[in-house]
Amino acid sequence: MSIQKIDVKYTAVATAENGRDGRVASDDGKLDVVVNPPKEMGGSGAGTNPEQLFAAGYSACFQGALGVVARKENADISGSTVTAKVGIGQNESGGFGLEVEISASIPNVDEATARSLVEKAHQVCPYSNATRGNIKVELAVA
Repeated sequence: MSIQKIDVKYTAVATAENGRDGRVASDDGKLDVVVNPPKEMGGSGAGTNPEQLFAAGYSACFQGALGVVARKENADISGSTVTAKVGIGQNESGGFGLEVEISASIPNVDEATARSLVEKAHQVCPYSNATRGNIKVELAVA
């Protein structure tokens, strides 16, 4: 598989201090958060964590991709929501891995249309394209 070239329109920049037990901030100051490991992984759970940040970014990005697809299909996605659940755990090689469940609620369309829109959004979403073939991503319609 070859890496596709893209026409970059924007580059986000963030810097972390002390990894999972410190702070992360964007270069423009719009994001500045304390990060701590969750209690389930032996941390204090006092701050956010990389998995929550990934879930927030993925759900927002997927919602945007859903909007792109819905406009092309003339589908009404008003009132829709996208939830991303990001799990972390040790993988079989001794490192750590992620898995994701994306669940979309699209109240103004029938279930078959919702499933079709979600599948198509999964092909459009940059997060889905970045993770495809690397981690388990399950899609669901709520």
